Amino acid sequence: MPRSPEENDRIRQASKEKIRAAAIELFIKQGYYATSISDIAKQAGISKGLLYSYYKGKEELLSEMVEARIGEVVEVMSEAVNLETPREQIKYIVNGAIDNIHKNPEIHRFYLHLQTQPREDEELIKFSHLIAEENTRQFELQCKIFENMGERDSRGRSLYFSTVLQGIMLMISTYPQKFPIEELKEQIIREFCN
Repeated sequence: MPRSPEENDRIRQASKEKIRAAAIELFIKQGYYATSISDIAKQAGISKGLLYSYYKGKEELLSEMVEARIGEVVEVMSEAVNLETPREQIKYIVNGAIDNIHKNPEIHRFYLHLQTQPREDEELIKFSHLIAEENTRQFELQCKIFENMGERDSRGRSLYFSTVLQGIMLMISTYPQKFPIEELKEQIIREFCN
């Protein structure tokens, strides 16, 4: 019995997820440039030909990975802004960001590294710009949250909040076993929601 279009799509998406998981693992271990398409196919347990049927090359694969990462950030912020009060929104952002980093510290480090590429790296700098542009859009939404909280300097408060949150995220991704996650979340929520 032939597969339905839905079943074919499910299989295709599962294969692409397997490829992306293999790629991120290798990019983290070896670096983007030291990882070949052959390495990714082998890690994913598929043929190089099958990988090429999904992606033209490593750059297209990374592009889809970056878009997916941006989508995760957008989803957290969208869900946050749909909550009723600014305090609930801030609490949701804190919990979402810190829980995500705690579960996947190496992925955060990879995307942080990607964001800090030298301008001369023409292949990777475009991904750095994509992430930075989305971060700017999300920052503006966050400023609106602080404005709705009645902050006189909503941009300044938002910048301070982002700095504290990003610092915590960096420390968790660098030293994942050494941080009292729940206590940190409570502290940042207390500081910015009271």
